[in-house]
Amino acid sequence: MNAPRGRIVRRPVHGVLLLDKPYGLSSNDALQKAKWLLRAEKAGHTGTLDPLATGVLPLCFGAATKFSQLHLDADKAYAAVAKLGEKTSTADAEGEVIQTRPVPALTQADLDAVALRFMGDITQVPPMYSALKQNGKPLYELARQGIEVERAARHVHISHLKLSFQHVDAESVAINIEVSCSKGTYIRTLAEDIGEALGCGAHLISLRRTVTGGFTETQCITLQALEALTDDERITSLLPVDALLAGHTRVTLDHDNAGRFLSGLRRRGNWPDADRVAVYGTDPPSLLGAAHIQASELIPSRLLSPIEITQVLEQRAHHV
Repeated sequence: MNAPRGRIVRRPVHGVLLLDKPYGLSSNDALQKAKWLLRAEKAGHTGTLDPLATGVLPLCFGAATKFSQLHLDADKAYAAVAKLGEKTSTADAEGEVIQTRPVPALTQADLDAVALRFMGDITQVPPMYSALKQNGKPLYELARQGIEVERAARHVHISHLKLSFQHVDAESVAINIEVSCSKGTYIRTLAEDIGEALGCGAHLISLRRTVTGGFTETQCITLQALEALTDDERITSLLPVDALLAGHTRVTLDHDNAGRFLSGLRRRGNWPDADRVAVYGTDPPSLLGAAHIQASELIPSRLLSPIEITQVLEQRAHHV
């Protein structure tokens, strides 16, 4: 009997897909589309991008979902465009214009001076149209009901900020924003605050994430390109699970110690302290999980199951 139309048989898939998220699609919709194309049993992403944003969205499959939090916490970089002179209800182009002000005659020197004011450690008040929750309810749901609640300011870090004119004409003035920042930075809020600092208000009209952690936009694949691949090519387009552990201290355990480590037991060795450790076995060579080292003890934090390790090895052997 044929399977019902549209139904697919799921399978274990392990690895990281660097997706170039398209405009207009939510991060979860993009994830579900990629999950469907890969016929994967388990998937998750490393933090959402707004539907109006494009760019780097690492998607985790199978065992990789255990390490997705690491990239939720990663530094990020964005290229954005803000329109000056208009403030909207959402701080981006989706909202209604709630305030209009004339744009003063600005020079590049003015933009450079304002950029300096936002460098380093700054505070931001999260926008009402955000996924932050108040009493278990997302703020954007309250905002859609016309309810505004007090939000605590958050500390974020801006390591790079460059402002430049995109276009200046009789109709509007728009500026480019290139920014590298810590986790939790709202680029919509940054654009709005820059507009206030320039004396005219602003809202975001485009946003692209160019970097997250060590992953860049040049490494990404579009959904359209993914769809055009064969099944084998889709699997080989995945980065290995330990791509999420780049920069971790590497520890390799022999067969006996690997088995004990996978049982959740601490191991003792001649290791210096380290907060982030990627642990491997030798028989066969494979990722076992993540840990940290304290006082020469290797302390497990996130472990692959023996079944996952076997599946990862089988996937690697089949799709080399």
